[in-house]
Amino acid sequence: MTGMSVRVLDAATGTVTSTDVDAIPVALGTEGTWVWVDVAEPDESTATLLREVFCVHPKAAADGLARNHIARLHHYGDILYLALHRPEPGDSGHVHYLELDLYLGPSFLVTLHGPRNPVVPVASMVRETADVAARLDAGRLRPDGPVALLYALVSALTNVQERLVNEFAQQVGTLEQRVMAQADDDHPQEFLDELFTTRHTLLTVRTMASQGAEVLARAATLTARSEAADPRLLEDLRDQYQRLATITRSQLEFLEGVTDFYRARTETRMLIAAERLAVIAAITLPVAALSGVLGMNLIVNDATKWPLLIAVVAVMTGLSLYLLRWARRQGWW
Repeated sequence: MTGMSVRVLDAATGTVTSTDVDAIPVALGTEGTWVWVDVAEPDESTATLLREVFCVHPKAAADGLARNHIARLHHYGDILYLALHRPEPGDSGHVHYLELDLYLGPSFLVTLHGPRNPVVPVASMVRETADVAARLDAGRLRPDGPVALLYALVSALTNVQERLVNEFAQQVGTLEQRVMAQADDDHPQEFLDELFTTRHTLLTVRTMASQGAEVLARAATLTARSEAADPRLLEDLRDQYQRLATITRSQLEFLEGVTDFYRARTETRMLIAAERLAVIAAITLPVAALSGVLGMNLIVNDATKWPLLIAVVAVMTGLSLYLLRWARRQGWW
């Protein structure tokens, strides 16, 4: 396993001690202490540690090494397994799903990151846990148990997503201003790409927030049955995710309104252009038909039939004027 950190926390004094993997069994067996293990890039040795030292169910240990495409929760005895995600915007509008797997037990919390896309740096994967670890080591954070530490970590996840929604809300405002100013009417395809790229990111955040709220609601229910943990912290996390989902949904609705207005205006311009083309076609078609049928018979190098030619031109002019008047009555121009 790569990038593993082990911290032993004393519930009575609040002291934090960094140690190695060999000290975990002793810490777990000592009353009043609990352990936080964070692994940046887990492998099979991590799964072995989960099974043999923390007594995690083999299926849950395997799930922590696999990619989970949705938020998940499993309950095995007194151990909860959670899989949550955070969005990371990438190139060309792609949004990476950064996964955080959490194993919550009475005297431990294990956090795993990944699997990691090679284009995503490790620092991005461990941003929240690194921040919480720094606060913990500096004494700014003193959780009284694994649930309180999980609360700090998941709160950091929701905080990052809320900041991301705020950034994209600013982009939505800029897009709305450009729509009202008709600044992008000459290149609608590129502008629609921008609109839908922003929409895709907001949809991703809303999906993650909605799924997170659901699994944390279930986690709070399961934790309420145990006297060793306070379910109110998990209820608060569920509330954070629900609030994030609601804020993101409202921003999506605003963006969809901006997109609908832009598309309606663009489609109206195309409809007007089509109507004008229809007028041109209606006026020129009879004229073209007459000239095609009679033209070669009236205009000849040696014997042009001038009276008949004048009569046909008059008929063509009359037809054009009549069709113009008819199109005017139809409201086409």
